[in-house]
Amino acid sequence: QVQLVESGGGLVQTGGSLRLACAASGRTFSNYAMGWFRQAPGKEREFVAAITRYGRSTHYSDSVKGRFTISRDNAKNTVYLQMNSLKPEDTAVYYCAADGALRAAIRVGISFYEYWGQGTQVTCSS
Repeated sequence: QVQLVESGGGLVQTGGSLRLACAASGRTFSNYAMGWFRQAPGKEREFVAAITRYGRSTHYSDSVKGRFTISRDNAKNTVYLQMNSLKPEDTAVYYCAADGALRAAIRVGISFYEYWGQGTQVTCSS
């Protein structure tokens, strides 16, 4: 089992920044590719960003590419999402997740992610 706890959400104005963190516990953190997803009211959960086990590769959705940066610190068992130039359409609950397959490469499909945090609300006002 991997337990995940997100933090860092909040209210920000358009153009502002937030940094989300996701602290992991349980199994060896570096065994897992990690992802961030988000879910806006009335919409399906969608992929935002993912990172390989040691951070050598990352992948982003087109909607956040160039504005968001995913990173991880395996010594701290933490994955981060730096969000810059926030827009009202970024408003959502943000979830971190661990890929269920050990030593997996980056995958964007929600079904591949077995462990999920409880989510943190990000609200961007215009």
